[in-house]
Amino acid sequence: MARRADFEIGTERIAAGTRRTVDLPVSVLSDHTPVTMSAHVVHGRRAGPVVFVSAGIHGDEIIGIEIVRRLLGHSALRSLRGTLVAVPIVNAFGFLNHSRYLPDRRDLNRCFPGSRSGSLASRLAHLFLNEIVVRADLGIDLHSAAVHRSNLPQIRVSPDQPGTVRLARIFGAPVILLSKLRDGSMRVAAREAGVDVLLYEAGEALRFDETAVRAGTVGILRILHSQGMIPAKGVSQPRRRPLLCRSSHWVRAAQGGLLRSFRSEGDVVKEGETLAIVSDPFGQTQVPVVAHTGGIIVGRTVFPSVNEGDALFHIAGIASLDRAETTIEAFASQWEEEPLEYGDEII
Repeated sequence: MARRADFEIGTERIAAGTRRTVDLPVSVLSDHTPVTMSAHVVHGRRAGPVVFVSAGIHGDEIIGIEIVRRLLGHSALRSLRGTLVAVPIVNAFGFLNHSRYLPDRRDLNRCFPGSRSGSLASRLAHLFLNEIVVRADLGIDLHSAAVHRSNLPQIRVSPDQPGTVRLARIFGAPVILLSKLRDGSMRVAAREAGVDVLLYEAGEALRFDETAVRAGTVGILRILHSQGMIPAKGVSQPRRRPLLCRSSHWVRAAQGGLLRSFRSEGDVVKEGETLAIVSDPFGQTQVPVVAHTGGIIVGRTVFPSVNEGDALFHIAGIASLDRAETTIEAFASQWEEEPLEYGDEII
C-alpha cells in the first residue's frame, strides 16, 4: 500500500502516522515579542477526512481550550484515520489579556474572511481561514458564554443547513439551537468555502465547567467516529435525542438593581413563572422577572448587579416541557456516571 502523502501547513510537512505542533506567525508585539497561532496536527497513517477543532476565537472563552487538551490526549487518536487539526487558542492576544477582543478592540468573529494587509484582526482571520478552515472537510468551533454569563451545553447551526443538524444530533449536546449566521463570522466564511462548521456553546468565560468540558469532549469524539476517523471503543452514545429548538429570546430586566435568580441554565420553565427578583439596594422596590413563554433556559447572567434592559435569561422554545425535563435529566446523569479517558488519566 502506498504511503499517505504528508500534510502541509505553513512551511511544515507532517508525515503520515505522526503528530506535531506547528507555530504559524501572526504578528510581533510593540515590545518585539513574536505572536503565533499554534496548530497541533494529528496526521493518520490511513486516508480519511480532515477535521479542524478550534477554540479561543474569543480570548476569554477558555473552556474550549481544556476540551482540546483532553481531546488530544485521548487514546482513540492513536489509530486515527484522516487528519485532525486542533487550534486551542486562535486569539492569543485576547487569551493573554483575559479579553474577548484583540488589542485593536475588534471581535475576531466579526472580521472574516479577513485580509492579508488589513487590521490585526483582519490579518488573523485571514490566516486562520486560509491555513486551517479551507483545508478541512468539517470544523467544530468551541465557545462559551460571554463574561458574567453561562450557557447550557448546546450546538448552534444554521436553519438552512440540514447536514449540520444531522451532525449536531450525533454530537449529542442536550440542545440544538437553530440560529442565523452573522455577517463577518467564521461560520459564514467557512460556508462560502464549502466547509460545514458546528458551533458548540457551553459554560462561562474565564471559568472551567466540568460538565461543559465533558459534553464537548465526548461530542467531538462522536463526530470523529461518525466520520470513520476513530473506532467506536470508548465513544459513548447519548441516552436521549437532543432537543431541537427553532427559536429563542432573552428576558430582560425591567429595572436596575440586585438580581436574585431562582432558575438556572437547563431548567424547564412555564409561561408566567417567576425566574428571579430584581430589587433596589434598599429593598423597597422588588420587581419579578417573569418568563413570557415556556421553554428551556439555555443561558443566563450570573452577575447580580443589573441595569434596566440587561439580558437576564435566554429561553429556547420547545415542543414538550415534559420531554425536555427527562432529556436534561438523562444527559446530566450520563455525564456524571461515565468516566472520560484522556491521556493516562480516568476522570
